[in-house]
Amino acid sequence: MTKKKIAILGSTGSIGTQALEVVRANPDRFEVEVLTAGNNVSLLIEQSREFQPAFVVIGNSAKYTELKQALSDLEITVMAGEEALVEAMQACESSMVLTALVGYAGLRPTLTAIEAGKDIALANKETLVVAGELVMALAAKKGVQIYPVDSEHSAIYQCLVGEAHNPIEKIILTASGGPFRGRTREELLTVTKEQALKHPNWDMGAKITIDSASLMNKGLEVIEAKWLFDLTPSQIDVVVHPQSIIHSLVQFEDGSIKAQLGLPDMKLPIQYALGYPERLKSDFERFSFMDYPNLTFEQPDMKTFRNLQLAFDALDRGGNMPCILNAANEVAVARFLKDEITFLQLAELNETCMNQVTYVGTPTLEDYIATDKETRRLAKEVLR
Repeated sequence: MTKKKIAILGSTGSIGTQALEVVRANPDRFEVEVLTAGNNVSLLIEQSREFQPAFVVIGNSAKYTELKQALSDLEITVMAGEEALVEAMQACESSMVLTALVGYAGLRPTLTAIEAGKDIALANKETLVVAGELVMALAAKKGVQIYPVDSEHSAIYQCLVGEAHNPIEKIILTASGGPFRGRTREELLTVTKEQALKHPNWDMGAKITIDSASLMNKGLEVIEAKWLFDLTPSQIDVVVHPQSIIHSLVQFEDGSIKAQLGLPDMKLPIQYALGYPERLKSDFERFSFMDYPNLTFEQPDMKTFRNLQLAFDALDRGGNMPCILNAANEVAVARFLKDEITFLQLAELNETCMNQVTYVGTPTLEDYIATDKETRRLAKEVLR
């Protein structure tokens, strides 16, 4: 059996480390050719010594010397900086790239990997939020498959296998509701970042955990779903499902609904994407209905949690508006984590940028890059 060569962009983060657990459990299936990290050089060194990839990239150039010296006894090409990510995608032989970078940083290396004809296991939803039309058009041109890794989009993808000739009536993305589900605006006035970082079901990085608390993560997933599955905004619903057992659903034109269920464990959608079309055997914990006798559902409160409504608004407007929302939110979350703004001001900052940044109806890649820069400048100044 020929091993599948894979590149993991963001190997030291939550998704990246779990992806390496999948590789570790399937050594006859996968070979790691590229590992990259932003700042965590110590873990990157540890991973590199274990998996011995051909290329290792550290985003923070200041840590290049430490990385290079630590791996000097191995035949590994060590690189540093943003451009090195792009170079690694061009040079490697990997047939699949897992993009587990956080935020806008994932766009360029993902586009480069697609241009090189590599399939994408997409955990970086911001790539499609920022430039979904451009990314999907390039993937179609290059004959590249994009396998979603987000548990919700993986669920939709799994429900659609074998349904190519059956039109979707709508999809239903499920949301846990985060740690503040049911809270009023008044109750949210004084919540802290420590409270926001305590997700009830999932173990994720700080950025995604804060986005989950504000429902922005679900908003970004709504935009991502539009591009992944070629949907209109009216075909996408969100329902709060606190148990996080049903990961999402598809309703077809005959009224029937298919759902994908499982315990909240990101290794399952990661393994599904890496191993597709096979379902690889695993020792993951199994779901039992007896452990969850009651699965409940409720409407999301988009008046209190404004970010979800803003995402639908950005999707309706189109153009570079989702790019504006994403850039504003990345800055907003960073400022919240530094105690510079309050939890409710996350949405206020995002809305301000959506109202003030230059709108472009049919953006090019250069427009997206300019929009991102303009939005970040504004987002760092407002609400001071």
